[in-house]
Amino acid sequence: MTVANPRQDRLEDLDRELLNAVQWDFPLEPRPYATLGDRLGIDEAAVRERVARVKELGVLRQLSAIFDTRALGYGSALVAAKVDPDRVDDAAAVINAHPGVSHNYKRNHAYNLWYTIAVPPGDALEEHIDVLHRESGAIVTRRLPTLKLYKIGVKLDMTGNTAADAKAEVLDHERPERREHMDAPDLSDLEIAAVRVVQDDLPLVEHPFAAYGDLIGCDEQTVLELLRGFKERKLMRRFAAVMNHRTAGFKANAMGVWAVAEDRLEEIGPQMAGFALVSHCYRRPTYDDWPYSVFTMVHGKNAKDCETTIAAIRDETGVVDYALLWSVKEYKKTRVRYFTDDWDEWRAEHLPRRVESAPTPAST
Repeated sequence: MTVANPRQDRLEDLDRELLNAVQWDFPLEPRPYATLGDRLGIDEAAVRERVARVKELGVLRQLSAIFDTRALGYGSALVAAKVDPDRVDDAAAVINAHPGVSHNYKRNHAYNLWYTIAVPPGDALEEHIDVLHRESGAIVTRRLPTLKLYKIGVKLDMTGNTAADAKAEVLDHERPERREHMDAPDLSDLEIAAVRVVQDDLPLVEHPFAAYGDLIGCDEQTVLELLRGFKERKLMRRFAAVMNHRTAGFKANAMGVWAVAEDRLEEIGPQMAGFALVSHCYRRPTYDDWPYSVFTMVHGKNAKDCETTIAAIRDETGVVDYALLWSVKEYKKTRVRYFTDDWDEWRAEHLPRRVESAPTPAST
């Protein structure tokens, strides 16, 4: 008999409890692994051993700060592109080369290439998207920025105890503020240095924040104060685990898109966000060929799990005009890197060639 996911099947119950704990509430304390051990009833060394093990299995990617891209002053958007089906792989390769593209998927729709893009403060997001539209050979490119954020927060229940129709409170850090234009925060050199370091994996040592401090050039207490300050200023949404969804057993992800009447958006958006298995819920623009205003992302162990959650949302809200878009192929899945030099090379190669004219009607 073939095991569908041997890595995930090697997890013990305590591993699953630990993985939930580091996704939900990682302690910003001098000895965080000891605090986690107290919660789980095991010693600090055992926690570190288990963290190392789930990383080796590929289930846990890293423990790090998760920043709010827009709050840091970066422009960002979800983008849907309609590409000749015979050229999707080539178009995806062009788009993947952009340093601000963190996710890129082929989906089962006429808009068959979906990617997220971010650009640093001072850069024009539209300019970058226009270049990708042109160089990828897309037939149509639609910008789908967030108009209202109802929820953002990936939490994979590794214990399997969350029902498809379960509800959960949407926490403050899961619904950060979104405005059309968000100014870049005033950050000191030390704060920028800290952002560059704490977006990387937390060292697996007794005093990991002190190890961060060695790289930043400050002491442990200063690192913790910086992280707490980032959180209070809502620059950092949380410090938590970043999981490998597929290796963790969540092999399916479905994007449910809903045509919600304008006068019901403020009722329906939060209602959909309240489903525990919805990780992302946004209001986005509509177009003549795209009537869907609310987007919900659902992750499941298989397609049936996702369909069950989407059906529960439909039945509770009464919204029947919707589409379910599946990831057919994953081209890129990473995290935006903040305050790096990656952008300089891309700008030098691509932006000077931009035709100084209005965007073509296909790119809107």
